[in-house]
Amino acid sequence: MAIEEEKRFVSLINEHQGLIHKICFMYENDSDVRNDLFQEIVFQLWKSFRSFRGEAKITTWMYRIALNTAISRFRKQTRSVKTEDLKDLHLNISDASEDDMMENIEHLRRSIQELSEIERAMIMMALEEVPYDEIAETIGITQNNVRVRMNRIREKLKKLMSHKPWNSKT
Repeated sequence: MAIEEEKRFVSLINEHQGLIHKICFMYENDSDVRNDLFQEIVFQLWKSFRSFRGEAKITTWMYRIALNTAISRFRKQTRSVKTEDLKDLHLNISDASEDDMMENIEHLRRSIQELSEIERAMIMMALEEVPYDEIAETIGITQNNVRVRMNRIREKLKKLMSHKPWNSKT
């Protein structure tokens, strides 16, 4: 790869590293493993950089590669690791202290992890305010299907969030 291409790639990663970190955060709890996933995603982006044809937005292309990498790794892990019991989750936002807010954020993160891989990817993009047409292009479905699925995902999250607290102090 030419020096100019390498500079463009490094600049691209620096500019959009937040996107990669958010995907890593949603798929990995352990910070060391998250860092490994980040490096793996950057490596996959590097391998694919020359083949990027500009037919989609650069962020759409990055999302797709990052999500595919995270999902592949997640699938490998779920074959060998027991899943946590997260059935007793609950979120209570009213009159929340800072500690409660941090607990609520963690609860939301764990609830999102209970979603399917595709649902998790979609909700992450929606939280990033990615337009539905870009979500559709990234996931490979129609815009209308994105709308329908997003409504279902929101309902599913509401149910997950309405369960009893997983680490209630009461």
